[in-house]
Amino acid sequence: MSDTVPFRPEARSPRGFQDRRARDLRAERTILMAVSAVYERYGFEQLDTPAFEYADALGKFLPDSDRPNEGVFAMQDDDEQWMALRYDLTAPLARFAAQTWETLPKPFRRYAFGTVWRNEKPGPGRFREFIQCDADTVGSARPEADAEIIAMAVEGLEAAGLPRGAAMLKINNRKLLNGLLSSAGVVDGGQKLAVLRAVDKLDRLGPDGVRLLLGEGRKDESGAFTKGAGLNAKGAESVLAFVAAGGGSRAETLAKIADVIGGSAEGDEGLADLARIDAALKGLGVAEDQAAFDPSVVRGLEYYTGAVFEAELLLDTLDEKGHKVRFGSVGGGGRYDDLVARFTGERTPATGFSFGVSRLASALRAAGREAAATTRGPVVVIAFNEANMADYFAIAGELRAAGIAAEVYLGASGMKAQMKYADRRLSPAAIIVGDDELAAGTATVKDLDLGRELASKVSDNQAWRNERPGQATIPRADLVAHIRRILEG
Repeated sequence: MSDTVPFRPEARSPRGFQDRRARDLRAERTILMAVSAVYERYGFEQLDTPAFEYADALGKFLPDSDRPNEGVFAMQDDDEQWMALRYDLTAPLARFAAQTWETLPKPFRRYAFGTVWRNEKPGPGRFREFIQCDADTVGSARPEADAEIIAMAVEGLEAAGLPRGAAMLKINNRKLLNGLLSSAGVVDGGQKLAVLRAVDKLDRLGPDGVRLLLGEGRKDESGAFTKGAGLNAKGAESVLAFVAAGGGSRAETLAKIADVIGGSAEGDEGLADLARIDAALKGLGVAEDQAAFDPSVVRGLEYYTGAVFEAELLLDTLDEKGHKVRFGSVGGGGRYDDLVARFTGERTPATGFSFGVSRLASALRAAGREAAATTRGPVVVIAFNEANMADYFAIAGELRAAGIAAEVYLGASGMKAQMKYADRRLSPAAIIVGDDELAAGTATVKDLDLGRELASKVSDNQAWRNERPGQATIPRADLVAHIRRILEG
């Protein structure tokens, strides 16, 4: 007999990946359906692309590296081509548009939702696998196309469960900062990108930290040094003055920016674009407290070429220990006129917005605004007597045929444990049918929703047991109607 102990792997989830139960999935599905309905009202067509793309189609923009397995999860196919799980839903759209452009209506307006994967360091609220929901217009250079995307994002956030005032769309234009840097003599693409990345850290590091990153560089708390953009003191201060120009109305912010950027040709073009976006937003009914111009918004990805926007959560949210935390962004997007050109060589204007669905669901829960309906379980038919299992299944089948979620308890526990099971599932009701009920053609229904409500107010446990609140014995023929009243109550 062998003394070898069999290998037993540790049951654990990979870092940055999470298991999601019904509560999480239903919360995400509720958001997806609500936001998708908004997109469709605006006339956007649904599109689904594969989870895998060829790594060269994703491009170096996303992982910020030429290595195919850096920033993405990649594998080599049997034809030696590298494939990678999609990093977002925008790069696959660019590939699809380039591949099918001749057959598409132009502009092409599409929305999509699905899982994306990022091979990045995970952290609190930062996962390697999550769901996004996007809307994009490909083929229109009009700033009004950006405005429409912004209006949809505003409406989509409210449809998803964030009331007015709970989030703000912040808008900027890359051309403004490009114009400012050109006036300061910065023409190198790498240095411009370093400036954008420094400004993108303003919320986290504050002006002093960004000032260091705009200059020679910054050493963090761990002692690690990040090389800076190499601007001189005057250039760094002009960038900081630019990003601080927000805070007023959209018109007031435009006037402040105009004073800072120095009248460069590209900067003036950016100002004109924002003025047209402002006019369109007014026509679309998007108020100043729903969408504002904010020069500090730059977005992190390299491929944005014009307008950029970010949805910031303004609600107070609590962490697992009950401490207030700042949740930050729950979505963003912008104009990316060069992405399709990677395939075709011809500039194709495009603009879009992406909701981080998993992140938005977490934010709603952290803010205490998750819909209670997302946690309700099925009606549970108690297995009172094993000899009557066929009758229990007939009851469950009748409820299901009427559109009511139901299940027969299939464990091996007794009556008390079964009721506890139903309560733990947050079932609206439990149905008890014993020999007496079968003989009389009746069913006993325990209204668990009412029971939970009354239990929070009870002071005498003996009276509670005697009165059996929320419990009724009804004719078997009235069962479906009775359960419906409980569900509607």
